[in-house]
Order: sequence, then structure tokens, then C-alpha cells
Amino acid sequence: MTNTSTQRPTWDEYFMNIAMVVASRSNCRTRKVAAVIVRDKRIVTTGYNGTPRNTKNCIDGGCERCEKRTLATAGQNLGECTCSHGEENAIVQAAFHGTSLKNSTIYSTFSPCLTCAKMIINAGITQVVYNSGYPLADRALSLLEEAGLELRKFEVKTYDEKVATFERTIQ
Repeated sequence: MTNTSTQRPTWDEYFMNIAMVVASRSNCRTRKVAAVIVRDKRIVTTGYNGTPRNTKNCIDGGCERCEKRTLATAGQNLGECTCSHGEENAIVQAAFHGTSLKNSTIYSTFSPCLTCAKMIINAGITQVVYNSGYPLADRALSLLEEAGLELRKFEVKTYDEKVATFERTIQ
């Protein structure tokens, strides 16, 4: 995926790597997720998952569901979670600043959930590139396809995998 003659990342690798860095800002106790929205190879907005602006961070006890997470099974009581998803935050951030997302691409560290998929469709985003599959995303992915969006799964290699690939190409 990387241009080995110059070691420059592809555009997908470049933006997905940025999404991975954005995810490091997440304040969710359970999962670090982020999204980068791009148009014409330029970043329009970013978002990571966590509690809403001006509220107590999840990692500081701001989300009761995450606080009790050790007792709950993944996917249960999602309606009690006060954290916003990375895709949701990226879209809302664009709206907050009055920026259109029409004909853009969203890069997400996970495939979107059903709620985020609906927001992506209604925001006018035309492509979804994701790194890992979200466990509850089957209906979301089929809805995105039904709406005519282009979907691509793109797995970012770790640094060690990149080095190993590079070493094989120079031998």
C-alpha cells in the first residue's frame, strides 16, 4: 500500500494514520475511536469519542455506563452511554463551525454504528473508509451500501509491519 520507492504513504494510509492519532485523544474508558473527514485530500474536521463538551470526561467518571462496564456485556445498555462516537463528533464539529460535508470521505478507526451511519448519509458524505469492523455494524454497513456510499475496509499496518515490508522490498 505504501509507495516503496519513496516511502510516502498512500492517501488512505495517511488519513487513517491521522485518525489513529486523533483516537489517542479519546476520553472513553471502553474504546478509543476517531474519525477524520476529508474533501479534495484536505482535512475538513476530526472527532473522537467521549463525553459532550463541558461535561465530565468518561475517564473521570462522566459516563455511568462505562463506570459500570465491568459488570455489563459489550453492546448492552448503549442508551445509557453519555459518550458521543468519533464519527458523530466529527460531523457535529463541522456543523458547529458551519462547514458542509457534502461529497466528502470519512476515515474511521472502526466501521460506523447504525446511528452514525444515518448521520453520515444525511451529512452528504459519499465514501466511508474504516480500519476495523465494529461488532454491531452489519445493519449500518448495509444501510450505507443501500444509500449508495462507497465503502472500503483499510487496515493500517503497525510500524513493525511497515518496517518488515520495507526490509523485504530492499532485499
